Amino acid sequence: MIEAVLVDDEEKALQSLQWELTHFSNEIAVVASFTDPFRALDYLHENTPDCLFLDIEMPTMDGFQFIQKLQNKDVAVVITTAYNQYAIKALKNEAIDYLLKPIDADDLQETIAKIQKHNARHLTAERLEKFLMSQHSGSQHRKITLNTDGKLVFLENKDILFAESDGNYSTLFLTDGRKIVLTKKLKEIDQILPKDTFFRVHNSYVINLNKVKEFLKTDGYVVLESNHKIPVSRQKKSDFLDLI
Repeated sequence: MIEAVLVDDEEKALQSLQWELTHFSNEIAVVASFTDPFRALDYLHENTPDCLFLDIEMPTMDGFQFIQKLQNKDVAVVITTAYNQYAIKALKNEAIDYLLKPIDADDLQETIAKIQKHNARHLTAERLEKFLMSQHSGSQHRKITLNTDGKLVFLENKDILFAESDGNYSTLFLTDGRKIVLTKKLKEIDQILPKDTFFRVHNSYVINLNKVKEFLKTDGYVVLESNHKIPVSRQKKSDFLDLI
């Protein structure tokens, strides 16, 4: 059974969509529906349905803005709208399909097939990811494994200078000058990085202790080998000096 979440700002349209989905197919179970896109985002942050049926024209946040804010990029998104001019843009925004309202039963069956194919690919990739991560975690020289942009990146401790918070995202700054943007909060990154090498010196920064070149006591900054200046919060200063 495919678990679906529906988002449409009009209650009647939401009820109609739910009726169409459940009466045209016995393969879909609607687990939640929302007229408020912000509440829907909160729900999707905590839950992982198989697919999302999303309206485009909503007053507080349109469907394309919703997709950009969606943290789980693996969920199968199906655009539902009464207007056919959004088809190309919907596919460019990584929606797997596009349904015109009122929904046609044959079109829905084609969409269900696409959802099943999408989820099967994701399941295979997820299994491979777990296998690769287990292989690296069991190796003698354990590497840090990160999932970003649809690929796994394996890094040595020495490859990372520091991590910086950007709300619900984080950016890793590497010694070779590259930056890796991750859809994880800094708290999650801090939990991944080895405690014997990395330390959270500030709410917005985790640094590699082996890359510290100077500590400016008056200003409350560390200078890394890359010459990046990173602030050290007053609450963290004592623990940081103990480690150094």
